[in-house]
Amino acid sequence: MEKVSVAIIGAGVVGLAIAAELSKKHKDIVLVEKESSFGQETSSRNSEIIHAGIYYEKDSLKAKLCVEGRDLLYAFCLENKIPHKKLGKLIIALDENEHKQLESLKGKAENNGVNDLIWLNSHQIKDYEPSVDGYSALFSPSTGIVDSHSLMKCLEQKAEMNGVMISYGSKVTAIEQVSDGYRVEINHEYSFVTGKLINSAGLFADKIAEIAGIDVKQKKYKLYYCKGEYFSYDKPSFINHLVYPVPEQDLKGLGVHSVVDLGGLLKFGPNAFYVDELNYDVNISHRKNFYDSIKKMFPQIQEQDLSPDQSGIRPKLSGPGQGIRDFVINEDLPGFINLIGIESPGLTASLGVGRYVADLV
Repeated sequence: MEKVSVAIIGAGVVGLAIAAELSKKHKDIVLVEKESSFGQETSSRNSEIIHAGIYYEKDSLKAKLCVEGRDLLYAFCLENKIPHKKLGKLIIALDENEHKQLESLKGKAENNGVNDLIWLNSHQIKDYEPSVDGYSALFSPSTGIVDSHSLMKCLEQKAEMNGVMISYGSKVTAIEQVSDGYRVEINHEYSFVTGKLINSAGLFADKIAEIAGIDVKQKKYKLYYCKGEYFSYDKPSFINHLVYPVPEQDLKGLGVHSVVDLGGLLKFGPNAFYVDELNYDVNISHRKNFYDSIKKMFPQIQEQDLSPDQSGIRPKLSGPGQGIRDFVINEDLPGFINLIGIESPGLTASLGVGRYVADLV
């Protein structure tokens, strides 16, 4: 039976980043992915935002790896000519109560090492965005956008150049602990043995952990699917920065915000609601709620200006009303590393996660 030193399950942006990082020092690495190409799920269905690290609890993995990953990502994009733009972001408070929430958010950001936030009053908001209304705002100059497909393609190429064997259309159907590592079965028909096994299966990471014999319920590793939809703006973009509301209290989502892509097109999203299955349809009946949530910040928009765009699904460790959970990156069995609940800011943090996992290996 074929033996490799490291196997990685899942070729989303995080799995690819781990493969690219590990392959700098390790040989005989295989990356298996059930889909026909990389990043077919969460990694390609998001806002493509490079987050600054504002929202997360001090000393959490989300905070640490977002701030570290942000800097690594900007440097990586420059070095490898990956399309990106440091647009900057305004977080808008609509009243005094939301202004107080922004004050708390600024303190949290500073605890995470984000020290470049700028206060704006209602008049100064107009200097940045003449079409946006608000009571006050925080401006984050280090927030940006990235072409996630180009990023993943570059990581794939670097991993393959370093000798990583990437196998698409390869679904893990069994995992068995053996004397020299783990026997991994693919598509019920082929097996190999790996010394180290890394579970970066995104939406299915809890299922992979379960296949490996981990008590998902006891470890609180069950994933909840939280869907987010986007609506595109049918007219030319009228904003130059990303514009966000004050985030939801439980960080289920960051609130429906503007997304300007690298081509200058404008869309809004995502909303956030829990679902039981993977379905990427956008429900046109949700357009009214979208419009109601953005019209105070963007008074010139009409409901009929919004058209269904894309949707994505976050693998969250917290269900409805359960509060905030951090990333899980643990060696739960000897040589078996789980990455569970890698949702936002997973894209921003991806290169930081790659280094973190490489250190564990």
